[in-house]
Amino acid sequence: MDPRDVIIRPLVTEESTRQMEENKYTFEVALKATKTQVKRAVEQIFGVKVVKVNTSRIPGKVRRMGRFEGRRPERKKAIVQLAEGDRIEIFEGL
Repeated sequence: MDPRDVIIRPLVTEESTRQMEENKYTFEVALKATKTQVKRAVEQIFGVKVVKVNTSRIPGKVRRMGRFEGRRPERKKAIVQLAEGDRIEIFEGL
């Protein structure tokens, strides 16, 4: 799997911004991506050393528009902890 297929986009929320102080960064990743694939992808794309990866699946919610019902898509997010001294520059201006 190509590293850019594993990592879909960075997630920027209040919680993820607070975790950046602890050198942890949050990404939305492919549903079938494993922790090892996420680690390799982050290391190849950003040139940093990954210490730890935590993943969680977020189930899609049921949404309604009047009498019609649908589902939001299922997602998977990964919280990546970097080695001491490493930083990801795209998050710096947030």
